Amino acid sequence: MISYASALQHILQACQPLPPVQLPLAQALGRVLAQDVRADADLPPFDNSAMDGFALASAGTTLVAGHEFAVAGSQAAGDGLAAYSGEACEIMTGASLPDGLDCVVPVEQVSVLQRDKDGCPLQIRLDAEVSPGAHVRRRGQDVAVGDPIASAGIRLTPALHMLLSSLGVATLMVRPQVPAALFTTGRELVDDPSQPLLPGQIRNSNGPYLADRLDEAGARVVHRETVGDDAQAFIAALERGLAAGARVVLSTGAVSMGRHDFVPDALRSLHATILFHKVAIRPGKPLLFARLPGGQLYFGLPGNPVSSAVGMRFFVEPALRALLGQAPEQPLLLPLAAESRKKPGLRFFLKAYVALGDGARLQVEVMSGQESFRIKPLLAANAWVVLDADADMLPAGTLVPVFGLDGRGILLTNGEDTVGHRP
Repeated sequence: MISYASALQHILQACQPLPPVQLPLAQALGRVLAQDVRADADLPPFDNSAMDGFALASAGTTLVAGHEFAVAGSQAAGDGLAAYSGEACEIMTGASLPDGLDCVVPVEQVSVLQRDKDGCPLQIRLDAEVSPGAHVRRRGQDVAVGDPIASAGIRLTPALHMLLSSLGVATLMVRPQVPAALFTTGRELVDDPSQPLLPGQIRNSNGPYLADRLDEAGARVVHRETVGDDAQAFIAALERGLAAGARVVLSTGAVSMGRHDFVPDALRSLHATILFHKVAIRPGKPLLFARLPGGQLYFGLPGNPVSSAVGMRFFVEPALRALLGQAPEQPLLLPLAAESRKKPGLRFFLKAYVALGDGARLQVEVMSGQESFRIKPLLAANAWVVLDADADMLPAGTLVPVFGLDGRGILLTNGEDTVGHRP
């Protein structure tokens, strides 16, 4: 049995970032950038109006209410840059600012004194003062050529997608999704939710959970299968997963010390290198990590649902981040809301709840219902608390590492705000 730190070191040493691929921007949402991105255009690309109104020439001084202007023309969004000889120009939101004009007065702040036969303004009077540059979006005010936009290792979010689209980015170098195979073991498992359970049978909950989490963490499940307690059937299933192109393999169950825990011996028969088996943690102590002969990474997770969830969150997910060229995740350090006790010797990963405490400061509460078979408490949790192996009694207020349930942060009470590391 090795420490969590040693286990994580073994995992990260086995991971090298996957070679990048070039994708059209429209197909890259959720992918991890493989290179830094800098702007090669200004945004906005030209000076333009932030309001429907009239563009004016201020000559660097504030224009006072009561001043009258002759309107020389009209400029709508999409019109090319134009020069006007008059004092004012009717202008629409987003329209380019005509040469020689440098501020905009909203239409609500003028009185139209004269119109032509088509109803277009010819003469206006200011009803409020207008400062130089008022209501003008300057070229490059949002982004200037050469500005850093995004760093390698971050995910393409909808907001980043919007910005890159505005800048005219057509393609991106990104890391490919990590192809993964997922196996749940146990003759007691039933995959079909409509199938009645026979005595001794249970529903397969680990399979759906891990498939969802793999997808969220940047993997692509290329093969998924449930296998009974039979080593040869497992080996055949594993070969099918590898033939589908899996780079990472996960299994649940059959890694402990029981008579039917066949995974370690099955891997040895395939000449896999078992890098560790059993980690000084709770839950999930029997966890196994191996390298298959073809270089694929193998994670043997325990079968209890929460043990499986911990294995995914704190062993598989760091590997996926490394394969995707992402930096290791950093936890928040938050105070315990109440005293917490544990036996020293094992590193604990505990379901927890982060909320605002006294003084509107974040604090974390270790929840009840920590047994590894209990799934329902995960619905109420919004975080994992990590207690070091040598910890014993931790008073309220002790700072402890806190991770989100997944790598996207921690949802607060209202279900809208997220805190935590940047993705």
